[in-house]
Amino acid sequence: MPLIGRKKETDILNEMFSSNAPEFLAIYGRRRVGKTFLIRSFFENKKCLFLNVTGVKDGPLEEQIRHFTKEMGRVFYHGATLKEAKTWDSTFEILTEAFKTVRKNKKIVLFFDEFPWMATRNSRLLQTLEYYWNQHWSQDKRIKLVICGSSASWILEKIVNNKGGLHNRLTRNIYLEPFDLRETKLFLDSLGAKLNHEQILQIYMVMGGIPYYLSKIERGRSAAQNIDILAFQNKSFLADEFDNLFSALYEDSGIYIDMVRLIASRRYGILQDEILKHFGKTLQGSTGLKRLKDLQDSSFIMSFKSHFHKKRGIYYKVVDEYVLFYLDWIEPIRSTLLSKGHMKGYWEKQQNSSTWHSWAGYTFESVCYKHLSQISHALKMSPTAIPNTWRYFPRKGTEDQGAQIDLLFDRDDDAITICEMKYTENPYVIDKQEAAILKRKMAVFKAKTETNKQFFLALISANGLKKTIYSEDMVDGLVTLDDLFRKE
Repeated sequence: MPLIGRKKETDILNEMFSSNAPEFLAIYGRRRVGKTFLIRSFFENKKCLFLNVTGVKDGPLEEQIRHFTKEMGRVFYHGATLKEAKTWDSTFEILTEAFKTVRKNKKIVLFFDEFPWMATRNSRLLQTLEYYWNQHWSQDKRIKLVICGSSASWILEKIVNNKGGLHNRLTRNIYLEPFDLRETKLFLDSLGAKLNHEQILQIYMVMGGIPYYLSKIERGRSAAQNIDILAFQNKSFLADEFDNLFSALYEDSGIYIDMVRLIASRRYGILQDEILKHFGKTLQGSTGLKRLKDLQDSSFIMSFKSHFHKKRGIYYKVVDEYVLFYLDWIEPIRSTLLSKGHMKGYWEKQQNSSTWHSWAGYTFESVCYKHLSQISHALKMSPTAIPNTWRYFPRKGTEDQGAQIDLLFDRDDDAITICEMKYTENPYVIDKQEAAILKRKMAVFKAKTETNKQFFLALISANGLKKTIYSEDMVDGLVTLDDLFRKE
């Protein structure tokens, strides 16, 4: 399978590999986003010794060391069987001695994949890595060390933001993001699945830009047909993935799932304090904040601070398309109809329902958050224009009306562009009633923020805008689906 996109990341890897100094890189991002594929694709054809060792989930220390030792024998000693040590300290000593068998001008790439799984309880792997990097490996200009793992929060806490012996030892890091819509199209094209923008958007709203999920798409089938097969058949991949996804990342995955489920139930977001209060003693003190950070590090949720009202606290939304799709569509029927396999064409039939249109609307908003640079470019925003959100919920007992603005750009030219994100099958229509809703929302925003800045209204519409007297009067900018597919 070809390596699609990832230019920024391959540039970093090229700089790292060509460097005449020891290098230490951490790569992190959402599970299934393609971290392992990127590193293997880049280094396996380079002129170097490439040691790739992968941790085993829930594997005991002895098993982790056995696999590590076997790979050392294969890479450094032409497949010879090496005697296994009992500790990581002795194992890394064997590895350090193995470097002496390599000629001085040949580079050595150490790729420790699923490193958090290798670091079993009481194994002292992290402390041992600290010692050997500081004492030995960082003195050898041939060494290029890459640490990777499914648990982005673990990599960030223990490696990237390490406060101990690895503090400031990283030379580079890569946060690997999901594909955007353009890269998704290129990836699907490489699989022979040549779909138009609307079809690709429908797939993206179900599984996001996750390469492993996208690799399941079959050529010659529509978006709806592929989703039917992958989500609504007996033992289908997307039905089984959810539990596997969270259990691979977190030891106590149940509480994380409960948190995600709560956040997803609030379409317009939920305040941090409300989440912590809901779970009570379970998430007391720093425990709750850490778990929210874990979910954010893994790109399941996103935190927001309402523009002009930042003191009112942080709130969260679920922005992972697959998680939203699973909770809304698969989980409610998983224990009943789905266990027997659903009827053919189930997803296509759902696309005529009000529930589907509601889901598509807020999922499209999530897609837009992943394409802020494309939106900014289409609206000809200055690089200094700050994207943000705003919301106002009136206190109980008052006659105030609330309002939610899911995206705005606060500009340096004394203006604010307010964006409406709409997913409709046909060009969006602003009629008299819709125009009144938009005007009320902007009036509430102006009144509650007390800003004197000039307002402009922009529409982000998957299928464009139908001209009406109201749209001609109100809409100052339009972003279409084609704009979201353009290169940043």
